[in-house]
Amino acid sequence: MTIFTDAEREYLQSGPSPTLLARIATVGSDGMPHVAPVGWRFDAERQAIEIGGTGMGQSKKFRDVARSGRAAIVIDDVLPPWQPRGIEIRGRAEAVDGPDAYIRIVPQRITAWGLDGRRNARDVPGTS
Repeated sequence: MTIFTDAEREYLQSGPSPTLLARIATVGSDGMPHVAPVGWRFDAERQAIEIGGTGMGQSKKFRDVARSGRAAIVIDDVLPPWQPRGIEIRGRAEAVDGPDAYIRIVPQRITAWGLDGRRNARDVPGTS
């Protein structure tokens, strides 16, 4: 079963690119939110987003995910003249340690806009 619509999957498979930006949101041990720009890739087989980069294993976002097991990511861009589009994915997150440490987010809630002419927000069945 695929959890992404055709439009969402096509959008995610078009990146990362210089215009397709991503930001991850986590919550620190003190309860404060933390948002940071990130490098990312779409793992179509696992239907997940993987976030990596230099020093990921030592980063605050990595520690937050290791502690809480939760994160959200927004991937978006703007087409001319002014057509914002993007996808927000909230869900379970895993801090995968190692020489090329990364964070994997498995969707539990997906919100998309501007991809197929409508806004689409939904919970992913069987992920609560």
